[in-house]
Amino acid sequence: MDFRLTEDQRALRKGVRELLARRFDREALRAAVDSGGLDRELWRELGAAGFFALRLPEEEGGVGLGLPEAVLVFEEAGRVLLPGPLVATHLAAGVVPGAAEGEAVVTAADGGLVPWLDEADVVRGDAEDAVPVRSVDPLTPLHRVREVTSTDDRLVAALLTAAEQVGSAGRTTDAAVSHAREREQFGQVIGGFQAVKHLCAGMLVRTELARAAVWAAAVTGDPVEIAGAKLLADGAATGNARDCLQVHGGMGFTWEADVHLHLKRAWVRAQLWLPAARAEEVVAAHL
Repeated sequence: MDFRLTEDQRALRKGVRELLARRFDREALRAAVDSGGLDRELWRELGAAGFFALRLPEEEGGVGLGLPEAVLVFEEAGRVLLPGPLVATHLAAGVVPGAAEGEAVVTAADGGLVPWLDEADVVRGDAEDAVPVRSVDPLTPLHRVREVTSTDDRLVAALLTAAEQVGSAGRTTDAAVSHAREREQFGQVIGGFQAVKHLCAGMLVRTELARAAVWAAAVTGDPVEIAGAKLLADGAATGNARDCLQVHGGMGFTWEADVHLHLKRAWVRAQLWLPAARAEEVVAAHL
């Protein structure tokens, strides 16, 4: 099976990366951390760009693309830590009025957690008894619900969340390599030390393995492959963020560095839609 991107897919990925670089750069990321709120103007811009309506049929006003293209788009969102209930709103396009256009923010109760409940216009699932919980990620406010519900789109949601994790894993790999090329210790750049080389190489392997699994699952749509892809992507995002912290040394643990934001978001994403315990059960049952 040929997993090389088509020219249209490469153009889509490039366009989304350029849009996010223009509208959600590091300054905007830090502003979002400070404010703790959702940028409704950016949300509408994403809607106008087709982010939420990407898989909606053209006759229904959507872009008419498939799950492989959606995976590419969500990977780019993960790279920049774009906040908000992106997956739930994307899945609600064509079902909830205004979701496709970015006029409505939609969240969902799944797995016992509800992200961005206070900012959402619509909640899919039962969140009547939701109570706020302290989130480790400053960009993902959370509520917990007593009843664990599952939506029909859980597997697709898990795959798109895995794509975000892959994007984050790729971004922390790039950050570690860039820092290793610039930071000097004992008269040479730290990238010249074998231990640092091994860390960076391991990060790249994790990222590419998870990316291959996510892309493959997007093509096949197989539930077992999606569960395996989520496991690999969660491991890549959290593992790479930890190793990126190690490469950065003491400065990596400071609030000013962005590495901790990737680690915290990876922890939260790992608990959404298809947490490790459930994903492992899916894979184990198949085996």
